[in-house]
Amino acid sequence: MTDPRTILWQARQGAAPADWRVFTKRRGKLSGFFRGTSDDPDPLLVITPDGAVEYISERKPLTIVAFRELAGMKLRVASSDSSAIVSTWLDLRYLDGRKTKWRSAGFSNNLEAIQGLIEAYGAHKALRGYA
Repeated sequence: MTDPRTILWQARQGAAPADWRVFTKRRGKLSGFFRGTSDDPDPLLVITPDGAVEYISERKPLTIVAFRELAGMKLRVASSDSSAIVSTWLDLRYLDGRKTKWRSAGFSNNLEAIQGLIEAYGAHKALRGYA
């Protein structure tokens, strides 16, 4: 996977290759002021054929998913009986046995972003001959 900061820079410049999916949203001035992030670039999620990089703010570390390190992923959906809110995330299983939950910090309700990550991982596996 290319350097994550390079991927973000390229996407911000509008120079993302056609096989990348880029998700961005404007940081609200008021919410950015109260969170101390008003001078930060807008949140950005970039999905490439090799993985994903997500930037939320300078205060939070980058979230990186490198497909070559994954043994598998599973879509999870849950809701509570008391509300109509549906929560979606991906369970990631790594080749070294680790398991993590991936839920986009900035695009958690964006089902297109979750679908994009699943599709990119599937294409990655198919092109590299994984089962």
